[in-house]
Amino acid sequence: MPEYPIPSFFNPQTVGEVWRVPYQQRALEAQQWAKAHQITPAHTDQTRICLLIIDAQNTFCLPDFELFVGGASGRGAIEDNTRLSAFIYRNLGIITNITPTLDTHSAMQIFHPVFWVNQQGEHPTPAATQITPSDLEQGIWQVNPAIAPSLGYNLLDLERYARHYVQQLTADGKYPLTIWPYHSMLGGIGHALVAAIEEACFFHNIARQSQTHFELKGGNPLTENYSVLRPEVLTGADGQPIAEKNKALMQRLLEFDAVIIAGQAKSHCVAWTIDDLLTEIQAQDPKLAQKVYLLEDCTSPVVVPGVVDFTEAANQAFNRFAGAGMHLVQSTTPLETWPGILYLF
Repeated sequence: MPEYPIPSFFNPQTVGEVWRVPYQQRALEAQQWAKAHQITPAHTDQTRICLLIIDAQNTFCLPDFELFVGGASGRGAIEDNTRLSAFIYRNLGIITNITPTLDTHSAMQIFHPVFWVNQQGEHPTPAATQITPSDLEQGIWQVNPAIAPSLGYNLLDLERYARHYVQQLTADGKYPLTIWPYHSMLGGIGHALVAAIEEACFFHNIARQSQTHFELKGGNPLTENYSVLRPEVLTGADGQPIAEKNKALMQRLLEFDAVIIAGQAKSHCVAWTIDDLLTEIQAQDPKLAQKVYLLEDCTSPVVVPGVVDFTEAANQAFNRFAGAGMHLVQSTTPLETWPGILYLF
């Protein structure tokens, strides 16, 4: 299980910046790299390993963007992506496939300000507003009548659904509906992968001749989608489905011999995704949890100093995952020291 050197073009100092990946140059270097280090095509792997990277996008990972995940250090996502990029290069020869998820939104979604108005016609303040069933009952917030036609809904039906939605979140024990800043906007620069991660994925793609498998999530205007494996709410007020679980991805992940998970944010999209994966595992075979490895030093919780700190909640979730059989590991330690990994080879 060899570790490979990190290519000289990788610059840790630019992980927190936006820049263009020179694809053709990197493709030539990746081909030369594979030849020099005798790296074989991924389809020849007898042990198949998937690296699932959750939402390593500019909108979450760069300080000047909308929902930067600073973690406890204030530079969490930047530090995480620096380690994650290095991890990909060092373990290039045994990572069979990389699957990045992309949070993907448009303006008129139930968690964005334009969806709601108060009695004065004002939109809620993003990141500072949570909408509860009581808020709707008291008329504090209501669906913005102007957006219903654009979404293709009758206003009364959309209002009925909105009440059902916030009630369902409460009934299912989920967080109240949070109004977020406009983020991960499809077609915008915030939607893109952090350049350093994109570069590492592309280099792996060419060196191992393994197509990067992108998974989009969050495009349904009527539900949040923290987890890539399922939206927060699946049915409407009439009991009819409005969304569905990503069963194809669940099954695809479980077909690998090992799944390594990293990304942002540890307290939200990462934790939700792992929780949904664990639910599927426990329904199929609890022993499958042992094939999941969580890169603890490549993910950070949401922390807004003086406002909110999800560090403890994130740690409790990860401890629960470990208790179910998943492994908490560090990207900086050799894979051969990871619990149970050598049994796969």
